[in-house]
Amino acid sequence: MPFANAALFPTTAAVTADDHLSIGGCDVAGLAAEYGTPLYVFDEATLRGMCREFVHEFTSRYARTKVLYASKAYVNPALARLVHEEGLGMDVVSGGELAVAVAAGFPMSDVYFHGNNKGRDELEMGVDNGIGRIVVDSFYELDMLDEVAAARGRTQDVMLRLSPGIDPHTHAKTTTGILDSKFGFSIETGDAELAVRQALEASNLDLVGIHFHLGSPIFELEPYSIAVDTTLTFLAPFQKSGLDLREFSPGGGFAIGYLRNQPPPPISSYAEVITATLQRRAADLGFGEPLLTIEPGRSIVGRAGVALYTVGAVKDIPTVRKYVSLDGGMGDNIRPALYDSQYEAVAANRMSAKPAEKVTLAGKYCESGDVLVRDVEMPALDTGDLVAIPASGAYAPSMASNYNLNPRPAVLMVHEGQARLIRRRETYDDMMALDVIE
Repeated sequence: MPFANAALFPTTAAVTADDHLSIGGCDVAGLAAEYGTPLYVFDEATLRGMCREFVHEFTSRYARTKVLYASKAYVNPALARLVHEEGLGMDVVSGGELAVAVAAGFPMSDVYFHGNNKGRDELEMGVDNGIGRIVVDSFYELDMLDEVAAARGRTQDVMLRLSPGIDPHTHAKTTTGILDSKFGFSIETGDAELAVRQALEASNLDLVGIHFHLGSPIFELEPYSIAVDTTLTFLAPFQKSGLDLREFSPGGGFAIGYLRNQPPPPISSYAEVITATLQRRAADLGFGEPLLTIEPGRSIVGRAGVALYTVGAVKDIPTVRKYVSLDGGMGDNIRPALYDSQYEAVAANRMSAKPAEKVTLAGKYCESGDVLVRDVEMPALDTGDLVAIPASGAYAPSMASNYNLNPRPAVLMVHEGQARLIRRRETYDDMMALDVIE
C-alpha cells in the first residue's frame, strides 16, 4: 500500500496488512519490540541501489569515474564491506574511520584520506597501511607528510584540496568551498599556487590530482559547473611546471529529500553537469581525461536509514503547542539542534491514520532545543505509539553522543524479510568502560 511521503523512505518501504510500516520486508513494529527503541534501520536494497545508480550515472557519461563513499556520513564494518562489494572506494577523515576500513578488509589502494588537521600518527597510519591517496589540506600537512613518507623510504600519492571561492548556497555550517573556511588552499589568496608548487617539488610526494568540496547538501547544479571551470582554469598554467593532472575531484555534497515538497535533483543531473564541464574544459586546457573521483555520502545512506522511536509523555499547552516526547532525541540525531534541519514523521504502527493535529516531536534530553520535528501534522499520538522519521541514515548515527549518559541506539540492516544487527545498543557498562574508578 503506498503512502503520502513514501519517496522519503527506503525504496522497499511499504504498509503491512496490520497497518504497520515495513522496511526491507520487515515490520518495524516487530523490530522495535525485539530490539527496542530508539532504533536505526538501514535498508540493504536502498543502499546497494544508490551505489549502483551513482556508478551508472557517472560512468555512462564519463567512463573514467571512480565513486568513493564519504564515510563520515556513517560507517561501520558492515557498511564498509557493502560499499566495497558494490565497487566503490572510500574516503575517510580520521584515524578512526581508517581503522574501520582496515578492520573491514577494505583495499587500502581505494581509500582516500581527507581532513584539515590530520595528526602525525594519522598520517603514519595511512602511509603504513598503504593508503591510496592522502588529500593534503595545509602547508603544515605538506611538510609533515613529506617527512613521514621520507622516514619510510616511500613516495606517497597525494591530492591537494583547493578552495575555489564558490558559494553553494547551503547551510553556513556545511559550506566549505568559500574563502572564509578552515578547509583547503584558497585560490583567491594565492595559497593554492604556493601549495601546488611546493607539492610538485616535494621529494617524497607525488601530486596526482586536485580536489575541492563545496559543502553539503547542495540542491543547485550551477555551483559545480562554476567550480570545476574555475579550478581547471587556475591549474592550466602549472602544466608548464610539471603538473600532470591524473585525477580530479569535485567532492560530493549531493542532496537528498528530507521534506516531500523539497525534492533534490536526480543523480543524473549532477552527473551531467559535472562530467560535461570536466570534459569540455579539460579538453580545452590540454588536461586530457583525468580520473574523476566523486564522494557521495549522505546521498548513499541518507534515504536508506529510518529512525524509530516510542512515544512517552505528552504535554498539551492550549493555544501554544503540543509536545509529544520520544525516547530519543539530540543524542542520536543532533542535526535539528545543530543545523535547524527539518524532517517529516509517520505513526509507524498506524500508517493509515489521518493527520489530526499539529504537534512537536521532542526528545528526552535535558535541553529545550532537543526537538526532532517541530510543528508536524500527525495522527493523535498516545503513549506507546511508534514514530518513524525517514531520511535519517546520514550524520544522525555518526554524530550520536552519550549526552546525559544515554546509550547510543542499536543499528539494524534489513533485507528480504531478514534483520541483522550491525551495531548493538550500548549499555551503561559500555559508557563507563573507559572511566578510571579508584
